Amino acid sequence: MSFGAGVPTVEVGDLADGDFLLDVREDDEWEAGHADRALHIPMSEFVARFGELTEAAPQDGKVHVICRSGGRSAQVTMYLAQQGIDAVNVDGGMQAWAATGRPVVDDKGQPGFVA
Repeated sequence: MSFGAGVPTVEVGDLADGDFLLDVREDDEWEAGHADRALHIPMSEFVARFGELTEAAPQDGKVHVICRSGGRSAQVTMYLAQQGIDAVNVDGGMQAWAATGRPVVDDKGQPGFVA
């Protein structure tokens, strides 16, 4: 799935365990299931909460942006690049994450699902 020639992407299989992951899905999607180590800032609140990302993201590292299928995360990735942040869109989003067998947990830390 492609969301424009200017958006850098990465496949789920190419992510390492320690890579910084930003989940931009809405609260109900997050609560149903997410990657355990991800930072959650919904796209609808992203600009207002941008400081949370800059505090949490590694200073010299890459921000891997994920949503359900890759559309919203592509938009946030483009925004981050415009702000001078090294960001990539996770191709296929949480659907691809779950399909490759990566763990998905709910908001209580129990097994979750991609809504």
